[in-house]
Amino acid sequence: MAKLYFRYGAMNSGKSTGLLQAAFNYEERGQRVLLAKPGADTKGDSGIVSRLGMSRDVDFLIPPTANVRELFAQQASGDDPDALLQHVDAPPVACLLIDEAQFLSPEQVDDLFRVAILDNVPVLAYGIRSDFRTHAFPGSRRLLEIAHTLEELKTICRCGRKAVFNTRRLGNKIVFDGDQVAIDGDEVWYESLCGSCYLEASHGRLGS
Repeated sequence: MAKLYFRYGAMNSGKSTGLLQAAFNYEERGQRVLLAKPGADTKGDSGIVSRLGMSRDVDFLIPPTANVRELFAQQASGDDPDALLQHVDAPPVACLLIDEAQFLSPEQVDDLFRVAILDNVPVLAYGIRSDFRTHAFPGSRRLLEIAHTLEELKTICRCGRKAVFNTRRLGNKIVFDGDQVAIDGDEVWYESLCGSCYLEASHGRLGS
Protein backbone atom coordinates (compact mmCIF):
# COMPACT_ATOMS: atom_id res chain seq x y z
CA MET A 1 0.00 0.00 0.00
CA ALA A 2 1.30 3.45 -0.94
CA LYS A 3 1.56 6.21 1.66
CA LEU A 4 1.04 9.94 2.05
CA TYR A 5 4.17 11.68 3.28
CA PHE A 6 4.39 15.20 4.73
CA ARG A 7 7.85 16.74 4.71
CA TYR A 8 7.69 20.06 6.48
CA GLY A 9 10.05 22.70 7.75
CA ALA A 10 10.50 26.40 8.38
CA MET A 11 11.21 28.76 5.52
CA ASN A 12 14.49 28.07 3.72
CA SER A 13 14.76 24.50 4.99
CA GLY A 14 15.26 23.12 1.49
CA LYS A 15 11.75 21.83 0.81
CA SER A 16 11.67 22.66 -2.90
CA THR A 17 15.23 21.41 -3.33
CA GLY A 18 14.26 18.15 -1.64
CA LEU A 19 11.22 17.77 -3.88
CA LEU A 20 13.25 18.31 -7.05
CA GLN A 21 15.86 15.86 -5.82
CA ALA A 22 13.17 13.25 -5.13
CA ALA A 23 11.77 13.73 -8.65
CA PHE A 24 15.26 13.32 -10.10
CA ASN A 25 15.83 10.13 -8.11
CA TYR A 26 12.65 8.54 -9.49
CA GLU A 27 13.34 9.60 -13.06
CA GLU A 28 16.95 8.45 -12.89
CA ARG A 29 15.52 4.97 -12.42
CA GLY A 30 13.20 5.33 -15.40
CA GLN A 31 10.06 5.99 -13.37
CA ARG A 32 7.45 8.62 -14.15
CA VAL A 33 6.50 11.30 -11.64
CA LEU A 34 3.98 14.14 -11.62
CA LEU A 35 4.67 17.49 -9.96
CA ALA A 36 1.95 19.87 -8.80
CA LYS A 37 1.43 22.88 -6.58
CA PRO A 38 -1.52 25.02 -5.45
CA GLY A 39 -2.40 27.88 -7.76
CA ALA A 40 -2.23 30.20 -4.74
CA ASP A 41 1.56 29.97 -4.89
CA THR A 42 2.46 32.54 -7.55
CA LYS A 43 6.17 32.44 -6.78
CA GLY A 44 7.80 30.93 -9.82
CA ASP A 45 4.52 31.16 -11.77
CA SER A 46 3.83 27.58 -12.93
CA GLY A 47 7.16 26.24 -11.74
CA ILE A 48 8.99 25.09 -8.65
CA VAL A 49 12.06 27.15 -7.81
CA SER A 50 14.62 26.26 -5.16
CA ARG A 51 16.98 28.69 -3.44
CA LEU A 52 19.89 26.82 -5.02
CA GLY A 53 18.77 27.95 -8.46
CA MET A 54 17.13 24.73 -9.62
CA SER A 55 13.71 25.03 -11.21
CA ARG A 56 11.16 22.93 -13.03
CA ASP A 57 7.65 23.43 -14.37
CA VAL A 58 4.85 21.59 -12.62
CA ASP A 59 2.65 19.18 -14.53
CA PHE A 60 -0.49 20.83 -13.19
CA LEU A 61 -1.65 23.61 -10.88
CA ILE A 62 -4.31 22.97 -8.25
CA PRO A 63 -7.12 25.58 -8.16
CA PRO A 64 -8.56 26.40 -4.70
CA THR A 65 -11.70 24.22 -4.95
CA ALA A 66 -10.48 21.54 -7.36
CA ASN A 67 -10.64 17.81 -6.68
CA VAL A 68 -6.97 16.86 -6.63
CA ARG A 69 -7.61 13.17 -7.23
CA GLU A 70 -9.53 13.97 -10.40
CA LEU A 71 -6.78 16.30 -11.61
CA PHE A 72 -4.21 13.62 -10.89
CA ALA A 73 -6.22 10.99 -12.79
CA GLN A 74 -6.50 13.26 -15.84
CA GLN A 75 -2.79 13.93 -15.90
CA ALA A 76 -1.82 10.34 -15.17
CA SER A 77 -3.94 8.99 -18.02
CA GLY A 78 -3.17 11.75 -20.51
CA ASP A 79 -6.86 12.70 -20.80
CA ASP A 80 -6.26 16.32 -19.77
CA PRO A 81 -6.32 18.59 -22.86
CA ASP A 82 -3.25 20.44 -21.59
CA ALA A 83 -1.29 17.32 -20.67
CA LEU A 84 1.91 16.73 -22.62
CA LEU A 85 1.19 12.99 -22.78
CA GLN A 86 -2.32 13.31 -24.19
CA HIS A 87 -3.27 10.45 -26.56
CA VAL A 88 0.01 8.71 -25.75
CA ASP A 89 0.29 5.41 -23.92
CA ALA A 90 1.74 6.91 -20.76
CA PRO A 91 3.62 4.76 -18.27
CA PRO A 92 2.08 4.52 -14.80
CA VAL A 93 2.89 7.27 -12.33
CA ALA A 94 5.33 6.14 -9.66
CA CYS A 95 4.93 9.17 -7.40
CA LEU A 96 2.97 12.43 -7.04
CA LEU A 97 4.98 15.31 -5.58
CA ILE A 98 3.27 18.42 -4.17
CA ASP A 99 5.08 21.68 -3.43
CA GLU A 100 3.74 24.37 -1.04
CA ALA A 101 1.21 21.89 0.33
CA GLN A 102 0.24 24.26 3.15
CA PHE A 103 -1.89 26.17 0.63
CA LEU A 104 -4.15 23.17 -0.02
CA SER A 105 -7.55 22.94 1.62
CA PRO A 106 -8.21 20.12 4.13
CA GLU A 107 -10.49 18.51 1.54
CA GLN A 108 -7.68 18.53 -1.02
CA VAL A 109 -5.35 16.89 1.48
CA ASP A 110 -8.00 14.18 1.86
CA ASP A 111 -7.83 13.79 -1.94
CA LEU A 112 -4.08 13.17 -1.65
CA PHE A 113 -4.76 10.48 0.94
CA ARG A 114 -7.17 8.81 -1.49
CA VAL A 115 -4.57 8.93 -4.27
CA ALA A 116 -2.15 7.09 -2.01
CA ILE A 117 -4.63 4.50 -0.73
CA LEU A 118 -7.10 3.98 -3.58
CA ASP A 119 -4.75 4.59 -6.52
CA ASN A 120 -1.72 3.06 -4.80
CA VAL A 121 0.54 5.97 -5.74
CA PRO A 122 2.90 7.44 -3.12
CA VAL A 123 2.30 11.14 -2.48
CA LEU A 124 5.13 13.34 -1.20
CA ALA A 125 3.80 16.68 0.07
CA TYR A 126 6.24 19.44 1.01
CA GLY A 127 5.29 22.57 2.94
CA ILE A 128 5.59 24.72 6.03
CA ARG A 129 3.70 23.92 9.21
CA SER A 130 2.67 27.33 10.53
CA ASP A 131 2.33 30.93 9.38
CA PHE A 132 4.01 34.13 10.61
CA ARG A 133 1.59 34.24 13.56
CA THR A 134 2.52 30.68 14.61
CA HIS A 135 -0.90 29.40 13.47
CA ALA A 136 -1.08 26.19 11.46
CA PHE A 137 -2.13 26.43 7.84
CA PRO A 138 -5.35 24.42 7.29
CA GLY A 139 -3.63 22.19 4.73
CA SER A 140 -0.67 21.55 7.01
CA ARG A 141 -2.91 20.80 9.97
CA ARG A 142 -4.76 18.18 7.96
CA LEU A 143 -1.50 16.66 6.73
CA LEU A 144 -0.26 16.42 10.30
CA GLU A 145 -3.50 14.64 11.17
CA ILE A 146 -3.62 12.00 8.42
CA ALA A 147 -0.22 11.61 6.72
CA HIS A 148 1.32 8.18 7.20
CA THR A 149 4.81 9.61 7.61
CA LEU A 150 5.94 12.99 8.96
CA GLU A 151 9.46 14.24 8.32
CA GLU A 152 10.85 17.53 9.58
CA LEU A 153 13.33 19.29 7.30
CA LYS A 154 15.65 21.37 9.43
CA THR A 155 17.22 24.78 8.94
CA ILE A 156 19.10 27.08 11.29
CA CYS A 157 18.29 30.37 12.94
CA ARG A 158 20.65 33.35 12.71
CA CYS A 159 21.93 32.33 16.16
CA GLY A 160 22.81 28.83 15.02
CA ARG A 161 19.96 26.97 16.75
CA LYS A 162 17.28 25.04 14.88
CA ALA A 163 14.71 27.41 13.36
CA VAL A 164 11.05 26.53 13.91
CA PHE A 165 9.13 29.80 13.40
CA ASN A 166 8.55 31.94 10.31
CA THR A 167 8.55 35.71 10.80
CA ARG A 168 7.04 38.03 8.21
CA ARG A 169 8.85 41.29 7.68
CA LEU A 170 8.22 44.54 5.89
CA GLY A 171 11.72 45.85 5.44
CA ASN A 172 13.28 45.22 8.85
CA LYS A 173 9.99 45.40 10.77
CA ILE A 174 8.32 42.21 12.01
CA VAL A 175 4.57 42.28 11.36
CA PHE A 176 1.77 40.24 12.90
CA ASP A 177 -1.18 41.61 10.95
CA GLY A 178 -2.28 40.73 7.45
CA ASP A 179 -3.55 37.81 5.42
CA GLN A 180 -2.23 34.37 6.18
CA VAL A 181 -0.95 34.05 2.61
CA ALA A 182 1.38 36.72 1.26
CA ILE A 183 3.93 35.54 -1.30
CA ASP A 184 7.41 37.06 -1.13
CA GLY A 185 7.72 40.38 -2.96
CA ASP A 186 9.71 43.56 -2.99
CA GLU A 187 8.46 44.53 0.46
CA VAL A 188 7.47 41.24 2.11
CA TRP A 189 10.11 38.71 3.10
CA TYR A 190 10.46 35.98 5.70
CA GLU A 191 13.07 34.92 8.22
CA SER A 192 13.20 31.60 10.03
CA LEU A 193 13.96 31.90 13.75
CA CYS A 194 14.38 29.61 16.75
CA GLY A 195 12.01 29.96 19.69
CA SER A 196 14.36 32.21 21.68
CA CYS A 197 15.05 34.62 18.83
CA TYR A 198 11.38 34.69 17.88
CA LEU A 199 10.32 35.68 21.39
CA GLU A 200 13.07 38.27 21.57
CA ALA A 201 12.17 39.79 18.23
CA SER A 202 8.43 39.76 18.98
CA HIS A 203 8.82 41.03 22.58
CA GLY A 204 7.36 37.80 23.90
CA ARG A 205 4.44 37.75 21.55
CA LEU A 206 3.16 34.43 20.14
CA GLY A 207 0.59 34.79 17.42
CA SER A 208 -2.34 37.19 17.66
